[in-house]
Amino acid sequence: MMKPLLRSLSLACLAATAFGAQAQSSVTLFGLVDMSIGSSKAPGGLRQSGVDSGKLTTSHFGMRGAEDLGGGLSAVFRLEGFLLADTGASGRFAGDTLFSRTASVGLSSKSWGTFTLGRNTTPLFISTVSFNPFGDSYGYSPSIRHYFTSSTVTGDSAWNNSALYASPDFGGFRFGVISAAAATKSTGAGSSNGSNWGANVGYAGGPLSAALVYQSVKKDETRPVPAAVQTDTRTWQLNGAYDFTVAKAFAQYGEVKNTTTANRYRISELGARVPVGAGAVLAAWGRVAPKTGPDRNTVSLGYDYNLSKRTDIYAVAMRDKIDNLSNGSSYSVGVRHRF
Repeated sequence: MMKPLLRSLSLACLAATAFGAQAQSSVTLFGLVDMSIGSSKAPGGLRQSGVDSGKLTTSHFGMRGAEDLGGGLSAVFRLEGFLLADTGASGRFAGDTLFSRTASVGLSSKSWGTFTLGRNTTPLFISTVSFNPFGDSYGYSPSIRHYFTSSTVTGDSAWNNSALYASPDFGGFRFGVISAAAATKSTGAGSSNGSNWGANVGYAGGPLSAALVYQSVKKDETRPVPAAVQTDTRTWQLNGAYDFTVAKAFAQYGEVKNTTTANRYRISELGARVPVGAGAVLAAWGRVAPKTGPDRNTVSLGYDYNLSKRTDIYAVAMRDKIDNLSNGSSYSVGVRHRF
């Protein structure tokens, strides 16, 4: 009787050890594939039709992991890349790096927050995504298009060679800081060193959420980039959202000051997400009003229907207007799957 008992105890100890090791360290593979068919015409441009990847959410994949170091401290990492599912190519465009979404490693604590080094997503991009009904849609979110594809804000949605700190939750309040230095610094008289930084503070409690973010980007004049691209920008953005249960309302207002060209852009957006059946109606209006140059007004409307927790289908349309140019318009019918 002793041998079976000892064998059972040994198996139990091995199982406990394996479970403990699994609980202390974990790696998760995840991603999203977004494919649609539709047509688009940029303001003043020509119409293009076909199958597209990432119109409502940029298709991506990634790995994230954590190891429990004891005392409430964990080591964390993230490796995330974009992909063009219509061709199978990696990245958002030709020449994009493999892990251009995120590539970072750091330490995290529930008491002290999270500190990571590498390529980190900026607080400005996170706040823009979080406070509009179309999320991170480069195809249909007026706010994303106006901040990141309309020649207003300088820099990408994530910064290389950066350090990011995100605080823990203090009764609904959070704050964060990001800083990135240029790989090559300029020493010439009057030239910038290419250092970038940003900061954010936010609140989320019950139906109300709000955030304020600031970002300063300086391009290094020693880098081999055309002079027309070498622009310094300072951006601030104020966000708010309120969930009325029958609908969630979003509002954004921000200003981008280009200190190189002395131009200033005022960017506004209003939006709503209205639950209907197993999905939701999405609506947003946004405007870019520059000090010098034409105004841009964008309106998007769509319906997103959940087939399951991981799969949804959508239909979206957009009207995009820049003064003195012919109207732009787009529509897409697509499917997203998360894994």
